[in-house]
Amino acid sequence: MKTKTDQDAQARPSRCPDNSAFKQQKLPAWKPQLSIATVLSSFFVIGAACLAAGICLILSTNSVREIEINYSDKCSNCSKLRENSSNWNQECNCSAGFVLKEDMLGDVFMYYGLQNFYQNHRRYMISKSNAQLLGRDVNIQNSYCAPFTTYQNGTPMAPCGAIANSIFNDTIDLFYNVNSSVIQVPLLKTGNSWWTDKNVKFRNPVGHNLSSAFAGTARPPYWQKPVYMLDEEDERNNGYINDDLIIWMRVAAFSTFRNLYRRVSRTRRFADGLPAGNYTFRISYNFPVSKFKGKKYVILSTVVWSGGSNPFLGIAYTVCGTAATLMGFVITAIHLKLRKKKTYFQK
Repeated sequence: MKTKTDQDAQARPSRCPDNSAFKQQKLPAWKPQLSIATVLSSFFVIGAACLAAGICLILSTNSVREIEINYSDKCSNCSKLRENSSNWNQECNCSAGFVLKEDMLGDVFMYYGLQNFYQNHRRYMISKSNAQLLGRDVNIQNSYCAPFTTYQNGTPMAPCGAIANSIFNDTIDLFYNVNSSVIQVPLLKTGNSWWTDKNVKFRNPVGHNLSSAFAGTARPPYWQKPVYMLDEEDERNNGYINDDLIIWMRVAAFSTFRNLYRRVSRTRRFADGLPAGNYTFRISYNFPVSKFKGKKYVILSTVVWSGGSNPFLGIAYTVCGTAATLMGFVITAIHLKLRKKKTYFQK
């Protein structure tokens, strides 16, 4: 005779899974049988592969030619002038010479480097309007651009935010000194940004021309000219799609970083790269760094199949390969020791 409790239990839906191979976990599966041979071979194979990759990356990185010039001290007069923000409209030029002892063959890239400049502060990183940089007509008062949104008269800034306001605006030219003559090295200022940034994340507003498209806006406080005049020579590299602006808007993770500035155009005398000789950087100094005890660099570098001069990946592979190989030897020693003990006790 069924009790009331049994009847209630039958009325409730059962939580037991269906009697199927999938829900009862009876499907065929591969269960690896780990033996000493498979474990040791895995450690040694992984170690050898990582060591080979690490050594190749380190050798490749060491073949990169690079020269770095610190021009913060060499332009000390301009640095003192820029300490006073009221002198923003006064031009200041300086130069830094160096000797290239060997040819830099192949593609040569020019970078600017900053030291002790922190872009990883949260309020700084979010201080921009992605909708505005896409060329949309938006109310930047609702964005994270504050306090770099509008002027006191209500004119909106284009582009807004702390990132754009602090853009690196030094102008750097390279000259080759040969046979008592000075030749300007041709530099490419376009094609340096990522394709996705240039064609997807940044767009200019629609208008008859850039001047009319940005009508009713004003440049950020620390800029010397409006956004539609960043590159007066090339209309396709102007406004929000300017390569220098796009590269700067991708903030760095560390306080010391470098950004791509120019590429050497491989034409005429520089078709094979930069020949050995005397060179001079002529710099229009606009970006102040003395207030935050920073340093500024200009770097010339070549690239190889693994990238630029960054040994971290090669060192990481080498360390991992060495650790895996050593672990293989340790496991082998433990196995041999235990096998000897087992043989002794069996006797």
